[in-house]
Amino acid sequence: MSIPTPEHQTQWKQLFVLPQQPGLPLQGLLRLAVVKPILEGRLPPGAPMPSSRELARLLALSRNTVTAAYQQLVDEGFLEARPRSGVFVAQDAQPASVGHAQAPTAFGVGANAPPDWGARVLRSLAGQPTLSKPAQWREAPYPFVYGTYDPALFPVDGFRECCMRSLSRAQLSNWTPDFETEDVPDLIEQIRLRLLPKRGVFALKDEILVTVGAQQAFQLLADALLDETRRLGFEEPGHPHARNTFSLRRPRWVPVAVDEDGLAVDTLPPLDYLFVTPSHQSPTTATLSLTRREWLLRKAELANFVIIEDDYEAENLYEGSPMPALKSLDKSGRVVYVGSLSKSLSPALRLGYIVAPRALIAELRLLRHAMVRHPSAFLQHAYALFISLGHHESHARRVNQVMQERLAQAARALREHLPDFAFTLPRGGASMWVRAPAWVDGAELALIAQRHGVLIEPGDVFFLQPPYPCPFFRLRLSSIASERIGEGMAALARAVDELAQARGERR
Repeated sequence: MSIPTPEHQTQWKQLFVLPQQPGLPLQGLLRLAVVKPILEGRLPPGAPMPSSRELARLLALSRNTVTAAYQQLVDEGFLEARPRSGVFVAQDAQPASVGHAQAPTAFGVGANAPPDWGARVLRSLAGQPTLSKPAQWREAPYPFVYGTYDPALFPVDGFRECCMRSLSRAQLSNWTPDFETEDVPDLIEQIRLRLLPKRGVFALKDEILVTVGAQQAFQLLADALLDETRRLGFEEPGHPHARNTFSLRRPRWVPVAVDEDGLAVDTLPPLDYLFVTPSHQSPTTATLSLTRREWLLRKAELANFVIIEDDYEAENLYEGSPMPALKSLDKSGRVVYVGSLSKSLSPALRLGYIVAPRALIAELRLLRHAMVRHPSAFLQHAYALFISLGHHESHARRVNQVMQERLAQAARALREHLPDFAFTLPRGGASMWVRAPAWVDGAELALIAQRHGVLIEPGDVFFLQPPYPCPFFRLRLSSIASERIGEGMAALARAVDELAQARGERR
């Protein structure tokens, strides 16, 4: 075998670099180092590769590791071994391509003009108020915002165990087929027998549909049930993501007031549907009392409307007894129940479900099939194992304990640094709804607080018709470490002082 020239050695040092990805084993890092320049075209078909001895020396690896990687890449068609010549990039290592795309030409008028998408899009959410975070929100030292998770709480070992079990050969047949309109039976069983009974809900298999998070549940229900003629009751303030999803079907909005006991049932006007978050009202965290739940169900029967129950953060309970879900009290099939499987684990997993009468579930299955066929069967199967092995419950207990401590710390810090800001310590959940003095606008405060490293959720996005100034904001506690809460509140107080100075207010 020929001795590599200095030119080859210099080239190889530039081409083969082990990536900085701590989660990958050494074999995976080496594979990336070899495959990446091939797929990027920097190593063309037929190009010679360094010998296993040379690459091992270059990357400070054992020769056995390199030899094993080379053999795997030969088997997979990336490399080819030529007797007495060495190892080379295979002729068909790169995927077929149509070649370089031509540079776009300037559009003119007439036949070559682009479509006017602003005129063509029929259902746009541009400009709709919603929860959002700045682009670099992960770098903020005090992120009191939604959609985050605490890596210190993520059950890495348990979730990895379940994923690895799902990937075993014995389990492949349980999730690799195309399920068409169906769901992974193991997950349906775990929802039916383990999760729903804790909420007092008992359902048959054909009364449960798995969704890509609660958000897809809202979309399916909107597509199936709503149009311009339907009157939709919605909590005011209420869940902005659900409101925006339902708004795509342009229902006739009917705002319904919320107080310290949740939805104001006595003041309900005529409705066709009512969306409600009774466990921990979004965003106020109020729990709908049992008396109001029973009266709400009675009114639904008398007035012939359907209730869409988002059982938001029902598992996050820190004190008192769990309140039964509306669905558990429903005797006439008027409640459509929406639950989330993965919110406490990580919102990125996107697993939820709907419980409803079988006639509606059958229609929703067809709608879901037209959109995404079904949620990831692998994820469904892995999460079914996660529940069956007790990881889901143990994780929920751990999260509840930590969230309870954080809520208590946030309450103490608010009383210390912002004593004129009002709040009610929630019985559960992972957020606090705060009312500032009347002169404070939450959106303006949020902009100033961001400069102090604090991210909060301004309250105006939760209202269909927000007041101005809107003195409300929400603090989420799902990702900020306990020891940062006090510092974050002190920084928020400095932002309030800055706003007061700009407004000419005295604190």
